[in-house]
Amino acid sequence: MTHTLPGTDIAIESLPKVSLHDHLDGGLHPQTILDIAGEQGIDVPAQSAEELGTWFAEQSDSGSLVEYLKTFDVTTSVMQTAPALTRIAREFVEDLHSDGVIYGEIRWAPEQHLAGGLSLDEAVEAVQAGIDEEVSAIREAGGKMWVGQLISAMRQADNGLEIAKLALRHRDRGAAGFDIAGPEAGFPPSRLHEAFDLLASSFFPVTVHAGEADGVESIRSALLDGRALRLGHGVRIVEDMTIHEDGDQTTVELGDVARWVLDRGIVLETSPSSNLQTGAIGPDRVMADHPFDVLYRLGFAVTVNTDNRLMSHTSLSKELSLLAETFGYDATDLLAFQINAAHAAFVSREEKDQIVDALMEGFEAA
Repeated sequence: MTHTLPGTDIAIESLPKVSLHDHLDGGLHPQTILDIAGEQGIDVPAQSAEELGTWFAEQSDSGSLVEYLKTFDVTTSVMQTAPALTRIAREFVEDLHSDGVIYGEIRWAPEQHLAGGLSLDEAVEAVQAGIDEEVSAIREAGGKMWVGQLISAMRQADNGLEIAKLALRHRDRGAAGFDIAGPEAGFPPSRLHEAFDLLASSFFPVTVHAGEADGVESIRSALLDGRALRLGHGVRIVEDMTIHEDGDQTTVELGDVARWVLDRGIVLETSPSSNLQTGAIGPDRVMADHPFDVLYRLGFAVTVNTDNRLMSHTSLSKELSLLAETFGYDATDLLAFQINAAHAAFVSREEKDQIVDALMEGFEAA
């Protein structure tokens, strides 16, 4: 399906984009799940690709992050061998390219993919093989593509230091940065302080899931304990704001955490559809209630992401389309979101400049 920018004939898929928050185990093709499950004798909750896709969409739309995360039991079950990981990574990059993404960071937790006998390093290498294969094919066909892995530690598993060392071992072989994922409430970044200390001393970039299923204190811990350069979602930063309305005039008072995030340009990796599904946004869970526009107008460094394309039945083009329809954004706004993301990418300054140049060229040609 093609998504057109409202009021124009511009296909959003044709616009170059940057994807910072996209989970490998949240982006599988339903048919791929069925293929691997059939080969390995794994039970899945549906027997056709269409039915399985519907199951994921319905199961994910509960308003609870805990319930949302249960769908990953199915996807990770078929991601336990090197051939499966390589295939899934290759298809993932192909999907990014079809969506117009020119720079993507793929996050995943290798510690969840060892049941088939792989070591942590072998798992990372298998994913990198799939990434390299598809990126090479895209470039050989004349396309522009950069892709890096974000190595995630599961915040509830207490393996943070080991996973941080894993990320550092692969920093010159595909690993672009470090992340922590999993249930946010009750598992603050401070629990992984040894990992974050090591990464900081090694000058390795970090993004932290925070401000999705927990509030301002989680964000504070991500910034202070995790030294996060970006916030995974971060939408609950609005809880550190007080809005005053006096007739036609509206003023916003920022708390210390919100002021720090704004003044330092800490990037918010928002994922609008996912934020609604997991209950991070209001009880009604409608796009008009998403704080994205408020944050954008206040000058926060907002970016748009998919989080999990399978669970949210989405793409980056679709997410941009939803925001444009809801808040009246035009191509200039969409470009601003991509520039924010490019400047926050975990690559060298020279590569950022190349990505920005490609973004500008693509939007000017649209």
